[in-house]
Amino acid sequence: MSEPYPLYVVDDDEAIRRSLSFLLKTSGFGVQVFEGGLPFLKAAATLAPGCVLLDVRMPDMDGLEVQRELRARGVMLPVIIMTGHGDIDMAVAAMKAGASDFIEKPFEKATLLACIESARKQSIATRGLGARAQEAQARLNILTDREREVLDGLVEGLPNKTIAYDLGISPRTVEIHRANLMQKLEVRSLAEALRIAFHAVEGAPAA
Repeated sequence: MSEPYPLYVVDDDEAIRRSLSFLLKTSGFGVQVFEGGLPFLKAAATLAPGCVLLDVRMPDMDGLEVQRELRARGVMLPVIIMTGHGDIDMAVAAMKAGASDFIEKPFEKATLLACIESARKQSIATRGLGARAQEAQARLNILTDREREVLDGLVEGLPNKTIAYDLGISPRTVEIHRANLMQKLEVRSLAEALRIAFHAVEGAPAA
């Protein structure tokens, strides 16, 4: 028997968390609830592939900030934004940042389940590319800002001396950063490091 599809409910309203959890569990889903954006983001990298139901207005972080932070960390879980009346502009902005859909409160059970199924199918359709991009982005996230800048220069095909001049550091320092980033990425050649960088770009949201 297959495991229930995981759903992650992120909402600061306890009554909504409770009612959504009951509705979704009785519909056959696996449900985990979070009372805000910050506790959700702490756990996001360790969560199994599933779908996020994300409230747009929360006191710690709004849904748009949470969505942007997920993408910045390379976490590509499909997101459905839950909005109240008057929050449509924020929902549209979140979709431009990569959210799968949005749904207005109060919503009908059938409408919610249809949104979840649509997000699930969309996620499955893009999982091949998305998984590769997500893995690449996760590996790049362990680099320091300076190491990322050196890698960006290498991606552009620049020699060490040019990268050093652009960043205001010595060529020797560039060599050290280059060696460190290759060690962190667990690659033996520059080509492998560049491949990881290109794969991460493949999964980046369109500008």
